Amino acid sequence: MTEAFLQYVWRHRMLSGELTTYDGQPVVVENPGTQNSDAGPDFEGAVVSIGGVRWAGCVEVHVSSSDWHAHGHSSDAAYNNVILHVVYEHDCDIRTQAGYTLPELELKRFIPIELWNRYEELMNVPVQTPIACGARLGEVSEFVWNAWLERLVVERFERKATMVSQMLDDSKGSWETVCYWLTAHYFGSKANAFPFELLAKATPLTLLARYRDDRDKVEALLMGQAGLLDGYFDDEYPRRLQTEYEALRKGFSLTPISPRLWKFFRLRPTSFPTVRISQFATLMVSSRNLFSKLLETTEAKDLEAFFDAKAADYWKSHYQFDKMTKESDKNVGKMLVETLIINAWLPLLFVYGKRHGKEELCDRAVEMLRQMKPERNNIITRWKSCGVEVRDAADSQALIQLHSLYCDQRRCLDCRIGYHCLCSAPSSTAVPPLR
Repeated sequence: MTEAFLQYVWRHRMLSGELTTYDGQPVVVENPGTQNSDAGPDFEGAVVSIGGVRWAGCVEVHVSSSDWHAHGHSSDAAYNNVILHVVYEHDCDIRTQAGYTLPELELKRFIPIELWNRYEELMNVPVQTPIACGARLGEVSEFVWNAWLERLVVERFERKATMVSQMLDDSKGSWETVCYWLTAHYFGSKANAFPFELLAKATPLTLLARYRDDRDKVEALLMGQAGLLDGYFDDEYPRRLQTEYEALRKGFSLTPISPRLWKFFRLRPTSFPTVRISQFATLMVSSRNLFSKLLETTEAKDLEAFFDAKAADYWKSHYQFDKMTKESDKNVGKMLVETLIINAWLPLLFVYGKRHGKEELCDRAVEMLRQMKPERNNIITRWKSCGVEVRDAADSQALIQLHSLYCDQRRCLDCRIGYHCLCSAPSSTAVPPLR
């Protein structure tokens, strides 16, 4: 038995029979109260009738009565306003710091055994099971499922808002700069997201804008700030970039980041930092005022068009300086473009809408997710193996949020699908084990 489960049962009134206190007084719950996630009693604002007397105040929940003493509540004045002690098993009488003996509701007589069994099933599924409640997803109504996914999409955006807010503080409120930094972060993919973000922060957007009419200067600036132009080169192209960068570094007192931050090992050559930085340079030259364009765009396909950028001609036959390879164009891949839009641009649009009270921008961010194909990864594969239809990127983002923040952490009690699995258990008053 767990305290979290008992709190859940109390909050959702999942009890059977006529409730009475341990000493036999009838209990009527008018309002279980609002669960408190901070210090103090577990539920605030509860309204409960005990023995015909109506009380308003707080409720504290424990597995055993003696937990009241073990947690130090008997000497804590903050618990003097508790009107009812809800426990799984009564093992002693308790008093508040003010000396009041609390009435106690012992839940083990009122919790359906099937409810506990279903909860244990969810908590103890085999590791190899893709989704804990996967076998029961077919029982969930389309209305409940879709409503939960819609909420999870918003949660996903709100989770990413933390990163946006920090960047906004660091940039002194410049949304264009945040757009630039976020784009750089996701341009590096998972392996090089951190150094790419550092590169953007070390290379002012205003400086890039100053040389947007000279693509070689922009690439020299980014390659040099990435720390990738140190040393001797045989090829004329890197030597030319090196010369350009040295003049820029002296003229603007620039400091490059450490080249040791970049990862090449176990990456596909098309994802090498050198190639990505060259593509990023093209993006910076060809697309001005990226954030302003984001605010004006209503179609996901139009956003995708912004990223039609390829590396400089030198990189057709190279992945690294001075190393020839088979010739091929190095365009920004479709998967990278989708990653940028889903993880950087649309969350940024959503946060901007929230910050400025423009709900239409928040709705537009969700709608553009609906216009995009669903992502392809291991998490989505797991959901599909359970028969879940993934219609678009909004669904895939919601399912990633659900899996990462609920399923992986066994937060079934906070999930609407988990609630359905528990509520559908048949009624019984057999006593679950204390353990």
